[in-house]
Amino acid sequence: MAIRRDDPYTSFHFVVELGGFGDGAQGGFSEVSGLAVEVPGIDYRNGNEPGGMRKLPGIPGYGNITLKRGVIGDTALWDWVQQAQQGRVERIDGVISLLNDEREPAMRWRFRRGWATRYSGPRFDAQANAVAIESVEIAHEGLSVD
Repeated sequence: MAIRRDDPYTSFHFVVELGGFGDGAQGGFSEVSGLAVEVPGIDYRNGNEPGGMRKLPGIPGYGNITLKRGVIGDTALWDWVQQAQQGRVERIDGVISLLNDEREPAMRWRFRRGWATRYSGPRFDAQANAVAIESVEIAHEGLSVD
């Protein structure tokens, strides 16, 4: 799906799709972060080897994905976190799509078996001129790009 081009894509054209919320939710989120994969190195040395250590690939790990949006009165994210608090973890798959100038998907990051691990409500400040933002952090078991 990714098409090579000279100009990079802008980071403000994206869509988030979360499975598991009825027919699936398509969210108007203002920020997405944490699309990360890490394969840590393991230092290893046989006892009979002279010299330094070798590096071996370890177990891949995935960063938690954080979604932020303005509070709109929809409690679906809060309800999802509350289920996890009560021991009823609901795992979902999701897609974060980077859109091109025609608002069509240029690249997609897919996570699998995600669950709500943290919720943060808005910060209130009577002297600020800002939108009330809520965020949810999603732990997951895999990230792929297409």
